[in-house]
Amino acid sequence: MTRRRALRAGRLGRRARSGDSITGSESPARSSGPPVLRTRSGPLVLDRVALVGILNATPDSFSDGGRHLDPGRAAAAAAEMVAEGAAMLDVGAESTRPGARPVPADEERRRLLPVLRAVRAAVRVPISVDTSKATIVRLALEEGADVVNDVSAGRFDPALLPLCAEQGVPVVLMHMQGTPVTMQLDPRYADVVAEVAAFLAERAGAARAAGVAADAIVVDPGIGFGKTVAHNCALLARLDLVASLGYPVLVGVSRKGFIGQLLGERPTSERLLGTAAAVALAVAKGARLVRVHEVGAMRDVARVAEAVVGA
Repeated sequence: MTRRRALRAGRLGRRARSGDSITGSESPARSSGPPVLRTRSGPLVLDRVALVGILNATPDSFSDGGRHLDPGRAAAAAAEMVAEGAAMLDVGAESTRPGARPVPADEERRRLLPVLRAVRAAVRVPISVDTSKATIVRLALEEGADVVNDVSAGRFDPALLPLCAEQGVPVVLMHMQGTPVTMQLDPRYADVVAEVAAFLAERAGAARAAGVAADAIVVDPGIGFGKTVAHNCALLARLDLVASLGYPVLVGVSRKGFIGQLLGERPTSERLLGTAAAVALAVAKGARLVRVHEVGAMRDVARVAEAVVGA
């Protein structure tokens, strides 16, 4: 962590312990209505929690690798997710599971574009492209993608944030300690929630400096990306600190390894109820978008959690 980010993390940690929210120059201007992501496929109004369906065009993702490499199967899965309530779909062609090696841009392009074309033809909801490469972003936007979801928050490719600004598309900025190869080797924090919030505030500032509009920024605490089970639990318990940055928060807990560990090394196929609990807690603490595999089930979870929070 840089000295500047460490100082900010210390300030955020003190505010978190005192119960204060984060305001001022670190936050975007607040409007009276709900957040709105303005995409090429129309506005995504976040007056309710948005379900983001996961489509991995990869052979090696931790949960559904290989299932959606075929464009026809991917398009059918996309249509089913939208019918179940997905407000957006997230399509990626490079696994970022723990230990995953980088995929060359040519291979990522070869996997992604046929699937993206098929999915775009099948659905009208916004589509985010899950990539950290500006070259892939440009190609994906040409094929109908609407949003950029970058696990590196613009750090791996300095051309990515300026490209998002140039194209006028929303961007999701995620926290990750290290890289997919190294992130789970020995993750450590003095205060994981304050440090993640400080990182996201800094990266949102970098995006805005690159020309990305404040209302086009979404932040993601990166559950499972360079975190222990305890770190992930702490982030969910205090997610409201991340939400107080003023940007919509996306949370991805679906089938994650920490759920399996909490449930006695449960395999990915048996993590539905654990995922439901984590999604409900994320919604209760301010998540506005949840990235999930089982859209129909998590739609019900999100709706009940919202009703309880709003009572």
